[in-house]
Amino acid sequence: MKELALTLNCEGAELSAILHDPENGARTGVLVVVGGPQYRIGSHRSFVLLARHLCGAGWPVLRFDYRGMGDSEGKLAGFEQIDQDIACAAALMFERLPDLNSLVIYGLCDAASAALLYSARDPRVGGLVLLNPWVRTETSHATAMVRHYYGAKFLDRKFWRKVVTGQVALGDSVRGLLDNLSGSVRRAPAADAAQQPFPERMREALEKFDGETLLVLSGQDLTADEFRDLTRKDPRWSRLVAATSVSCFQLPDATHTFSSAHWRDQVAREIQSWLTRHFASPDTDKVGSESGTGMNS
Repeated sequence: MKELALTLNCEGAELSAILHDPENGARTGVLVVVGGPQYRIGSHRSFVLLARHLCGAGWPVLRFDYRGMGDSEGKLAGFEQIDQDIACAAALMFERLPDLNSLVIYGLCDAASAALLYSARDPRVGGLVLLNPWVRTETSHATAMVRHYYGAKFLDRKFWRKVVTGQVALGDSVRGLLDNLSGSVRRAPAADAAQQPFPERMREALEKFDGETLLVLSGQDLTADEFRDLTRKDPRWSRLVAATSVSCFQLPDATHTFSSAHWRDQVAREIQSWLTRHFASPDTDKVGSESGTGMNS
């Protein structure tokens, strides 16, 4: 197993990357796309720990910083404009690992959204691992705040104890609730096809994607709540996430970035198991075995 520091060129900008090469591993590689504001190590070192875990089980992994992030050059453009960065990273992976025949893209938050938006343009992408995908709009955020934040807050005895003792100003909380109630019923301005909201483009990309998808959703995360709300209320999304090609793994107590070692271990094991079910090479005995590195190495 090797870890190689590499650079790649994306439209004149030099990007930093780390390749985890198990040598004679699987013919499917995992490309880790970072979400902002993150870089290739990840919150709580989660990306590097996951990469080492998967590599120890025989899966090649590439982590990289897209333009304007981490150690990479260029101007930060936002997750909706990083298709070319992902394409350049994918090209590097296939160049360095000529035995690869497919790619799984992993992304957390807006990186999950970027991965989904990219998937339709590259037929080599056979799988997506999407953690707490970002689908936020002004209306969806206000609705989620009312339903998941203020609803729980006003039913919490600790909150009312703080109100009674003067630790919390009730008026501020009520004003916040009213503001979000107003936002939740506000209609978004109509957009033409060229300015289609990115959640709609995400849905269309998933409709076109013919590979396997793993959704990983945290229970204690407003971003995941917004995604769950969208998939419940929109029948088109409901049909997509109910498809046999989509697997869903939920961690009820986990935070947005899976901040405990226990949650990161659970996610790593689920991803490894999902990869083995859908992408294990028949001639690669090593793939699917228990990783020798663990998630704390």
